Amino acid sequence: MNTVLLIARRELAAYFASISGYVILAAYLLVSGLLFNVYAVGNEPRLSQEVLSLFFYFSSGMAMVSGVLLAMRLVAEERQTHTLVLLRTAPVTERQVVWGKFLSAVAFLALALVISLYMPALIFLHGKVSLAQIATGYLGLLLLGAACIAITLLASVWSPTQLIAGVIGGVLVAVLVVVWMLAHVTEEPLKQFLNYVALHNIHFRTFSTGTFSLRDLVYYLGVIVLFLEASVRSLEAWRWRE
Repeated sequence: MNTVLLIARRELAAYFASISGYVILAAYLLVSGLLFNVYAVGNEPRLSQEVLSLFFYFSSGMAMVSGVLLAMRLVAEERQTHTLVLLRTAPVTERQVVWGKFLSAVAFLALALVISLYMPALIFLHGKVSLAQIATGYLGLLLLGAACIAITLLASVWSPTQLIAGVIGGVLVAVLVVVWMLAHVTEEPLKQFLNYVALHNIHFRTFSTGTFSLRDLVYYLGVIVLFLEASVRSLEAWRWRE
């Protein structure tokens, strides 16, 4: 566990050592703020709970994009700089590397979410919402973003460059987001399966409305573990090929 935390600390520091981390953080806050003011608050009178739900809905898109951008460099960058070869002799396992890198990106995303708390806090100026709804919505954002990080981390393991990793990760996330559309043109039991595997539609909706769902929590944790384990296996295969 100490090794995982050391790797996570090293990778987290790398986000602040380069301009890319600050750009992702600034872009997340800027776009989320614009979406909050234009679409969530808007010009039409809305209930405070509706404003908060819309905030989480639009922020979820930014959480997914940020997850892809944060994860695409994690392994592909080391392959580009030829430092990944150190895995062959370093006293660390592939699982420690994968989980350490994953936790660093999740920690950076969590920081962005914490800073964005001022937006739902503004609702208290003219209305009232439940703190539990805010906490549940942010939990959903963190889980959704973490799932996208895990998916793109696998793409980063597969890819020779960060750009290719970002493209592959973005495509994988997009497919898992829009797969629910296929459910409308299919029959049971495939329809139910497609609805369940969709990354955003059903599973995030409960969190955005302030409803905690153990089923949706298990889904996101399952996606995270599945893709991280796939990353571990891919790194192991790469080591044996070298």
